[in-house]
Amino acid sequence: MDRLRTPDERFAGLPDFDFDAHYAEVRDPTGGDPLRVAYLDEGDRTASETVVLLHGEPSWSFLYRKVIGPLVTAGHRVVAPDLVGFGRSDKPAERSQYTYARHVEWMRELLFDVLDLRAVSFFGQDWGSLVGLRLVGEHPDRFARVAIANGGLPTGEGRVSSAFTSWQEFSQSVPELPVGQIVAGGCAHQPVPEDVVAAYDAPFPDERFKEGARIFPLLVPTTPDDPAHDAQVAAWATLSAWDRPFLCCFSDSDAITRGGDRIFLEQVPGTKGQAHVTIEGGGHFLQEDKGPELAAVIAAFIAANPR
Repeated sequence: MDRLRTPDERFAGLPDFDFDAHYAEVRDPTGGDPLRVAYLDEGDRTASETVVLLHGEPSWSFLYRKVIGPLVTAGHRVVAPDLVGFGRSDKPAERSQYTYARHVEWMRELLFDVLDLRAVSFFGQDWGSLVGLRLVGEHPDRFARVAIANGGLPTGEGRVSSAFTSWQEFSQSVPELPVGQIVAGGCAHQPVPEDVVAAYDAPFPDERFKEGARIFPLLVPTTPDDPAHDAQVAAWATLSAWDRPFLCCFSDSDAITRGGDRIFLEQVPGTKGQAHVTIEGGGHFLQEDKGPELAAVIAAFIAANPR
């Protein structure tokens, strides 16, 4: 597998992002050299609670810079990986090298084989929920709590919105994928500062580095014959019996995922009795719009559901 690695200088001087990068190796499924995966690891590593934050498309762990500090202050260890193809992680150079199953396996290997995380409190948004909820479905014993915002776990059997179809078409047809502007456009608070937009562009020096970001919209299951369908259904079977704490904290200003909490509230037993919240003033990227508020919700969720 050919891969690209973003030069370190691209990540120098990013606004409000004073976190050390950590690195681990995960297997190349094609048999080549291991891929390097980056992650943030903040707080006391002996803390009783570990929070894993997974980003989505086309962002990276920079998205959580306003969330990490308050969670560390609350006494938690916080791990925020960069998915393969994003952030400081290696970026396979060919679009065909990215599959949903591989993303799940790469994060499983990092979180469980390398870091050996247990009793995890998980938060995911966008593709972070698609990857993370698969891990919850396949390895439920590793998780103590789950919180989801502006995301889901589609099987391909539901209706596909015109907004999402348009996003798929745009991602494949635009000559240059404007990553920073895409994130900015998904925020409710406008304008997004130029240095923040530039930070979302930082992992991608040119179009060669964006193959992961390009393919992600096409990897979302939209038909029952999608390669991920059976694994999604199996994960839902686990979630339908999940009685540990499960929180929905979607934002109020995301047209794409609005109402996406309903299926979890209806089908996941662990949602019963939880203080579900709609975070006001947050767009699709509510971590950017309402990071401290989101952190407070996650911290309160952990405190209200001791192990």
